[in-house]
Amino acid sequence: MNKALLAAALAAAAALAQDPRQIVEESQRRGRANSQRYEGVLEVIGPNAKVTKKSWQSIRLGSYGNSKAVIRFTAPAEVKGVALLVVNHPDRSSDQWMWAPAIGRERRIALQDRSTRFFGTDFSFEDLEERDADQYDYRLAGEEPIDGAPCWRIESRPRQGKISQYTLSRLWIRKDNYVPAQYENLVKDQVARRLRETNIQNVQGIWTARLLEMTDLRRNSRTILRLDKLEYNVPMKDEDFTVQAMRREQ
Repeated sequence: MNKALLAAALAAAAALAQDPRQIVEESQRRGRANSQRYEGVLEVIGPNAKVTKKSWQSIRLGSYGNSKAVIRFTAPAEVKGVALLVVNHPDRSSDQWMWAPAIGRERRIALQDRSTRFFGTDFSFEDLEERDADQYDYRLAGEEPIDGAPCWRIESRPRQGKISQYTLSRLWIRKDNYVPAQYENLVKDQVARRLRETNIQNVQGIWTARLLEMTDLRRNSRTILRLDKLEYNVPMKDEDFTVQAMRREQ
């Protein structure tokens, strides 16, 4: 590389480092895949330190604001078959439907209910959306290491038209691989939930956190999610991501 090209590359990298939107967009670009499938093993640790174990299967077609996902519980018996369909949009909040085999019907999750917990976990319905970068305004708030890895610390606020329970989110993105290492979601000026992402591995060329820990600071509880049998770019069909498909696949 000649000196002019090197200087241009260094200038581009410096500009990127100062532009929080470009950092987020680059993080999403590196994590983008046509589809994703994994088996989730969850431990829910309540305020009294009681541990409840759950399992689900997750499939997703597309990425971020242009994607569809289905999460279906596989254990324990009392939640087996319960499923959530999430259809993400680039310009507005997701559409969500939940299927409960015990009552034999689905229900649409209203926007005002997105802040509630998803079936006893510490993830809210909103937390299971995929965020499109264009739905938020960003500010670079500094740099701070997470688990020893240098990170950019970025603040994001929902744009007008984006309905969210959170007034502000803080995001730490690793400088080495652009993987988000931590999120803090605030309601007014209080941190409501914190998501830590660890055990980052290269899966089919995509750096991916295989261990997620969501803490609900208001309840003093947390949920640890381990991603097993993770695959990207698996053949999937649009018709697998409908309310009718949720009913069939039990």
